[in-house]
Amino acid sequence: MANDPALSLEDFLAVLPANTRLIGLDLGTKTIGLGLSDLGRGIATPMETIRRKKFTNDAEKLLEICDAQTVGGIVLGLPLNMDGSEGPRVQATRAFARNLSQKTELPITYWDERLSTAAVTRTLLEADSSRAKRAEVVDKMAAAYILQGFLDRLGFISNAE
Repeated sequence: MANDPALSLEDFLAVLPANTRLIGLDLGTKTIGLGLSDLGRGIATPMETIRRKKFTNDAEKLLEICDAQTVGGIVLGLPLNMDGSEGPRVQATRAFARNLSQKTELPITYWDERLSTAAVTRTLLEADSSRAKRAEVVDKMAAAYILQGFLDRLGFISNAE
């Protein structure tokens, strides 16, 4: 897509600095869930949830975290419709990526996030988590779920080489 700053998987990997973490984002209208990889890029862990205010504030908070955690790249969950088509949420996600790319040199890529929140919610329900507790953790867990899917793909690529 024209003027979309997000890189393809191959281009993202080509510019990713060594010995850095990846951060996964589950972008919601009210919150941004964050998941963080280990330095080996094998395991994603739920990190925190940012309550959205204004874009500038959200971006500053996110980039402070990226700096503090030695993040080398951003994996942004892309909320495609179940049939693979793009709706308003995808447009909002692409706009967020465009705006964020104006504030950082960190490479950005997308990862299909279909069913991530549903999968995490189901896991929390199976763990008999209360509604309040689920609401508190679902966004950062969804971000970790998105990032883990991406990391698993990376592991598959490096094992295939």
